[in-house]
Amino acid sequence: MKPKRIPDPSHLRRCPKQFSWIDHRLVRLGHVRGRSAHALALYLILVAVGDADGVSWYGDERLGLELGCSVGTLHKVRDELTDAGLIAYDRPFYQVLELADQPATMPQLGDALDRLAHKGERG
Repeated sequence: MKPKRIPDPSHLRRCPKQFSWIDHRLVRLGHVRGRSAHALALYLILVAVGDADGVSWYGDERLGLELGCSVGTLHKVRDELTDAGLIAYDRPFYQVLELADQPATMPQLGDALDRLAHKGERG
């Protein structure tokens, strides 16, 4: 294996004063698997703008604008992340949740997809 080489040492990232790092377990334990691109983008925005408790006050219109999607699409994406246990929502607050230490499983993903399908049937 080649030794690590830093391509641009003058721009090393440092932990900022605000809460905005993404937990590596998101990928390592499979929490990103099966998520839509909009859902992952929303998660990234919420992590970036949340406070130390993971809470954000960004409204739906602003988040839709940042994501480049309608408010209706944002609601579906929000449900996707809520069903996956990645965020909580209590209008107007979004909260990025602590990640589970267990790997995401296919049955969990299947259950989330079933809930989404049933929400779509109800209109």
